[in-house]
Amino acid sequence: MPRPPRADRATRVTIAEVAARAGVSLSTVSRALNGNPTVDPVLAERVKDAAAALDYTASPVARSLVLGRTQTVAVIVPDLGNPTFQAILRGLSHAAGADDYHVLVADSAESVEEERVLAGATRRRTDGVILCAPRLPQDELDRLVGGLRPVVLINRSSGDVPSVRADYGTALAAELGHLHELGHRRIVFLAGAPGSVANAARLEAIAGFVAAHADTVVTEIACGVDFEAGADAGAAVLASGATAALAFNDLVAMGLLSAVQASGCRVPQDLSIVGFDDIPFAQYTTPPLTTAAVPAAELGAQAWARMRELLEGDEPGGPLTVLPELTVRGTTGPAA
Repeated sequence: MPRPPRADRATRVTIAEVAARAGVSLSTVSRALNGNPTVDPVLAERVKDAAAALDYTASPVARSLVLGRTQTVAVIVPDLGNPTFQAILRGLSHAAGADDYHVLVADSAESVEEERVLAGATRRRTDGVILCAPRLPQDELDRLVGGLRPVVLINRSSGDVPSVRADYGTALAAELGHLHELGHRRIVFLAGAPGSVANAARLEAIAGFVAAHADTVVTEIACGVDFEAGADAGAAVLASGATAALAFNDLVAMGLLSAVQASGCRVPQDLSIVGFDDIPFAQYTTPPLTTAAVPAAELGAQAWARMRELLEGDEPGGPLTVLPELTVRGTTGPAA
């Protein structure tokens, strides 16, 4: 039978027309098109044939009402300006899109209060929350997640909540080991935000390394998480007498690199610099930046995989930890 002309917006085919053509009830059409296994396979096939013949497309709003879902999940990150979080979002949104889900992104702007408010606000409008909240104190995070379920955590953990994370401590220890092998014994660490869990992991790794290497001194310099913070720390780094600088992330390292080179410091001859994350720009600095490569897109994809399992009522995968890989480039060399 020839297919009727495609309906325009004014004459959109309705579910009632599909039901009439298939000779079934409206509820049977709804259940069949939404994959409900209680529908007799013969009837389900008849409904699908009728829908195809009429060129029927379900309204997204109607589908959401039937399923009791928005087909949307919220993702909260601390800084959309950071390419690492952009990569996490890219991996997550591509994976979610393949499962016909949309991603609502919220930026907490490195604020504990915003993390707290956004988590609750976005959960009320979505089917679940994927939370990257590096500032929230652990006890508050533990209380918060109970009201957000289904929830998945990135770079945090809380009870039985599914989580994916990068092992910042082990990777930073590898960076320190690299500098130590090059002869560096006076190192400065440009610290991130004081309340950050990621910063705490770095400080713990530094303490462990120094305890095992009595010949090495690592001095902490309060800094931040962006280009400007790294550039502003340039004078303090040069005045410290250190032969190497370990930055909280690549953005800080790049800001520092620009500032010290503008002051006449040669990198790596006078000062070695190490970043963290391996954002796309890291390999294009002059010289290219030594860093630790975090598989950010994979973290995002794995976070979605666990959220999908929660939404489908399956047992989510266990906690996933990935190890960033030391990537040696041109900003590190033998100690002067």
